[in-house]
Amino acid sequence: MIIVIAGPTAVGKTKLSVELAKKLNGEVINADSTQIYKEMNIGTAKITEEEKCGIVHHLFDIKDVNEDYTVYDYQIDCRKCIKDILDRKKVPILVGGTGLYIKAALYNYEFKHEEKNYDFSNLSNEEVYNKLKELDPNTDIHINNRKRVERALTYIINNGTSIKDNSKGNQLLYDDVKFIGLTCDRDVLYNRINKRVDTMIDNGLIEEAKYFYNKKIYSKAIMTPICYKELFNYFDNKLNKEQSIDLIKQRSRKYAKRQYTWFNHQIPIVWFDVNFNNFDETIEKVYEYIKKDC
Repeated sequence: MIIVIAGPTAVGKTKLSVELAKKLNGEVINADSTQIYKEMNIGTAKITEEEKCGIVHHLFDIKDVNEDYTVYDYQIDCRKCIKDILDRKKVPILVGGTGLYIKAALYNYEFKHEEKNYDFSNLSNEEVYNKLKELDPNTDIHINNRKRVERALTYIINNGTSIKDNSKGNQLLYDDVKFIGLTCDRDVLYNRINKRVDTMIDNGLIEEAKYFYNKKIYSKAIMTPICYKELFNYFDNKLNKEQSIDLIKQRSRKYAKRQYTWFNHQIPIVWFDVNFNNFDETIEKVYEYIKKDC
């Protein structure tokens, strides 16, 4: 059995993954594209050693921020982890909000050859989108969904065909996969996202971002997540501190909305409403669902 815990940011995926791993003799595999990288801790809401509670975690902190890491790389690494965990008679638990990573790992999502990464950070949303439209006139990706536009553009450059032509990508490779989604009322979620950003600021996010800024690191790893680039604008005096923080919150809320849309359309996810006042109740509901289905 393989378990996937997905959903938007700030909804409790990390805590659920650890508690299920305790109950099911499991090990956690990171499915967040930003937590792959070392030193990006506060800005990616990376799990701490204390929060791991002794549970083995895989694919965290495996790359330097200046290194390339593609979906193709993740597909290879994650499948190796899954095989190793299953061979040891344990339960792999994928947790994270990067849907394409999850799909590439578990479905027959094929790449014609090893992907190369491309840096589009010097281009505006419109410029990147126009490049994609030149190569794939029928793309239906929204111009403001920067991450998906870049992935689609990278895919078609590497493979010569549209990412939509990867038809085998809907064939699940494993017999027993439980797709668990955590959700809650949108207003509650947006409020939690806002408070999470405030907590990150209190915990040193500005100092973490300043560390990369002072080193003049503008790699894809740094400029893709929501938080560092917004604060770089503050350091460059393009925005004041409050404006940068508000922009992080705004973009995080929009990203959460896109995550819902993606998961609902791409994988057979079963949603569970989170009880933040009694999270143990949510854990038990998910656990009972898994046991019953088994």
